[in-house]
Amino acid sequence: RTDLMRKADIALYRAKDEGRDCYRFFTESMDETVQLRAVLESDLREALDTGHGLSVHYQPLVDSRGGKVTGLEALLRWHHAARGWIAPQLFVPVAEETGLISCLGDWVLREACKVAKEWPNLTIAVNLSPVQFCDEGFAERTCQIVRAAGVSAHQIEFEVTEGVVLDQNESVRGALKRLRQEGFRIALDDFGTGYSSLSYLRDFEVDRIKIDKSFVQGLGQTVDAGAIVTAVVTLGHAMGLQVTAEGVETSDQEDFLRSAGCNVLQGFLFSRAVPADELRRSLSGRAAAA
Repeated sequence: RTDLMRKADIALYRAKDEGRDCYRFFTESMDETVQLRAVLESDLREALDTGHGLSVHYQPLVDSRGGKVTGLEALLRWHHAARGWIAPQLFVPVAEETGLISCLGDWVLREACKVAKEWPNLTIAVNLSPVQFCDEGFAERTCQIVRAAGVSAHQIEFEVTEGVVLDQNESVRGALKRLRQEGFRIALDDFGTGYSSLSYLRDFEVDRIKIDKSFVQGLGQTVDAGAIVTAVVTLGHAMGLQVTAEGVETSDQEDFLRSAGCNVLQGFLFSRAVPADELRRSLSGRAAAA
């Protein structure tokens, strides 16, 4: 009976993960997934405790007009001793569900501050998980981490999802307000894939919108991709926002985005994300903004 209850619980959580208002029958593959997540949780805790395997890589953000590097996006990476590189799409949800995301987010921010200190003329973009905002002390702790590192809040740009901005929870709104009061900039990530609308861009203060890479990769491939990108850029500029396009991989995409008026470009066309110790070599080909 205990085993039956365990399997029923597994099926229940799978149904919840897939949107509720549905049911799922237990399959053996579900059990394997649960076991893998348990292993990842244990190993991720160890990586946080020891510092082994975790690293932050940085991808340049390039000014569309002059081609200068104006910033870097900090991207968390995990090299597992036995499994090799583990995709963030696999371990970040585990960190979010187990409460490890707060410690992980603080660690990434501290690492990013080290790079910010070395490159004071560059903006450093750091991704925030919606789960981090559930921590009541998150905003104040974030401010303290950056102050302790001797870095100006104006140099750090936090990337958040539309779900965070739309959250009606007062603690979430309070955290966003506190971060802005401190001087941090806020960027809206993956714009166009969620609930994007003029109304909430008007109501909530953000400094930048990032066009999702799916639209960039669709340029020249789908009929509406170009129209969507142009519309987003026009909307952003009309509201006084900077616009970044991510996932740029070809010169044709670069040309279109530049002519459309995108302010900043990011993608493999310019550079992959590299470890901090490779930054100087990566940036040497493109003059950093003065």
